Parts: sequence; structure tokens; C-alpha cells
Amino acid sequence: MEKSEITERAIKVTCEVLNVTSDMVTPESDFVFDLGAESTQSVQLVAAFDEEFDINMDAEDALEVQTVGDAIEFIEKYVNK
Repeated sequence: MEKSEITERAIKVTCEVLNVTSDMVTPESDFVFDLGAESTQSVQLVAAFDEEFDINMDAEDALEVQTVGDAIEFIEKYVNK
């Protein structure tokens, strides 16, 4: 899967889970500080990414992801194995 498709889909999922608009989300956006994610939403994001990309992310490792760009790179490793 191309990185551009992963990026587009990851931004879509982020918008849905965090109830933000796509113009607020960039690869540099911090989930907590820029997008206002709370701890429960972080868990919801992991579950939503798992469902969107048909993967099973390691939740402990995923919680270390801080930005949308980090998430895109993290997801890319799973879908391109």
C-alpha cells in the first residue's frame, strides 16, 4: 500500500475518532496537544486504525505514537510486511 493512501486513510480515521476537521490534521499534528485526544480516544484510535487497515497493532507500542506522522509510519510497517 502506498504511503499516500495510508496517509489519507489515517487522517480520515483521526478526524472521525477525534471529531476534528481534515484541515486541522497534518503529519506534524500531535494527537494530544494539537488535536485534543484524551486517553480513551488514544485507545479508540488504535482500534480504529486496526479496523481501517485490517491489522493488529501492538497497543503498548502504539501508545508511544505521538503525532499523526508517527502513526502513519507505524501503520506503514504493519501493512507492508
